[in-house]
Amino acid sequence: MHGYELIQQIAEKSNGTWKPSPGSIYPALSQLEDEGLVLIDKVAGRKTAKLTEEGRTYVDDHRADLGSPWDDVADSVGVDARDLRALIGQLMGAAGQVAGVGTMRQVEQAAEILTEARRSLYRILAEDEPNDQRPDGTAPAPDSM
Repeated sequence: MHGYELIQQIAEKSNGTWKPSPGSIYPALSQLEDEGLVLIDKVAGRKTAKLTEEGRTYVDDHRADLGSPWDDVADSVGVDARDLRALIGQLMGAAGQVAGVGTMRQVEQAAEILTEARRSLYRILAEDEPNDQRPDGTAPAPDSM
């Protein structure tokens, strides 16, 4: 596979939780090539990587130690975080639609909603009162968020 295919495979196997960048994939492949575990070759103008015989032997001999890194990453993030990522993706899609085809007023309304959503998320982390009031009952200054 070439680097982009590896990135896609890792993202797919980790259910989108882990999507390495080209800046991390290509140096890792280069290191594996230096260690004799991977052969980098140009196929149809693209650099592709495949396990060498030594690489296959290493994987077979260390399969238990290597485990399933994409599962480990997916498990470490948890279902709730993955659900939030999916919701963020849906939100971005909807915002993109409003930005692309909405009227000026609809875009302004969407901006207000997104601004309030950001503020609300920070209030959750700060454990502030949900009704925009401080514990003493006063409202924060409008530009303090």
